Amino acid sequence: MTTSADRRGLVAVTGGSGYIAAYCIAELLGDGWRVRATLRDPARADEVRAAIGKIAPNADTIEFAPADLASDAGWRALAGADYVLHIASPVSTNPKNDGAVVRPARDGAIRVLKAARDCGVRRVVMTSSVAAIAYGRGARSEPFTESDWTDATNLKDTTAYERSKTIAERAAWTWQKTEGGALELVTVNPALVLGPALSADFSPSLEAIRKLLDRSVPALPHIGFCLVDVRDTARLHLLAMTAPGVSGQRFIASSGFFWMKDIARMLKAELGEAARNVPSVSIPNFIVRIFALFDPVLRSRLFELGKRRLVSSDKARRMLGWTTRPVRDTIVEAARSLQAQGLV
Repeated sequence: MTTSADRRGLVAVTGGSGYIAAYCIAELLGDGWRVRATLRDPARADEVRAAIGKIAPNADTIEFAPADLASDAGWRALAGADYVLHIASPVSTNPKNDGAVVRPARDGAIRVLKAARDCGVRRVVMTSSVAAIAYGRGARSEPFTESDWTDATNLKDTTAYERSKTIAERAAWTWQKTEGGALELVTVNPALVLGPALSADFSPSLEAIRKLLDRSVPALPHIGFCLVDVRDTARLHLLAMTAPGVSGQRFIASSGFFWMKDIARMLKAELGEAARNVPSVSIPNFIVRIFALFDPVLRSRLFELGKRRLVSSDKARRMLGWTTRPVRDTIVEAARSLQAQGLV
């Protein structure tokens, strides 16, 4: 008997243990695709399958294959795939130097693209970030769009993370144009990705919510960011994978900009007593700078104070029919999932 998954084909997903990857796999399974996910540590296969099984049918059908962005070995895992979602990327909140994140992100992207070309894959959808779009140029009144690029030479308005995302994506586009042949490339550039946590191994992006809930942040700094729901992000990956005529395009995933105080208000309004530890008082910038003397992660983000960086997702909405759920739902469901699992 021919199943819907047989008709759809096979999608390879890199970094299958990641937050965005888990939701992308769930989206693919729900849409009838076969999935093969790469893992740096194959011993995590059962754990990953169990987490995805909370939100997806047929999680037992997921294939896993060992592969590491830092090694050429294992990338025959892409053989037989019609599409690849390249989501794996190194994450470090406070690297000792740029090379610790830039090199593996750039070299890993090229390694995946080469393997995809050699295996006859039709299209690679690469997960980049608004970090490759909206930084290195300060804030501005008009939104950043897919035509913008972060200035990775501006060390005062970027961290190693923004620089790694920018350099890796630029390298991918250069390689695709010069060596990609028939292989198509599309990138998805999400804002800060939030939503329900599936396990105790949750995404670093959810730290913003956790710190508000457990009062690790005693007061609210004047910092904000554009947000997007992880489920909407996964849907955009699927749309970018299957839509005709979008090879060579970048798509921003964002639901809008919010200050920390906006997020705190949503939590208090919706969670009531469960949000009793969420701070209400704003903290002056000069106090944040004092705290940063003792916190290297905070120190690395001081350039964000007071900056309202808007990005536009109009292109994805117009070309792909992409839609997003209310941000309030995203914030509240993220918080409730952390609380339900005893993570705050």
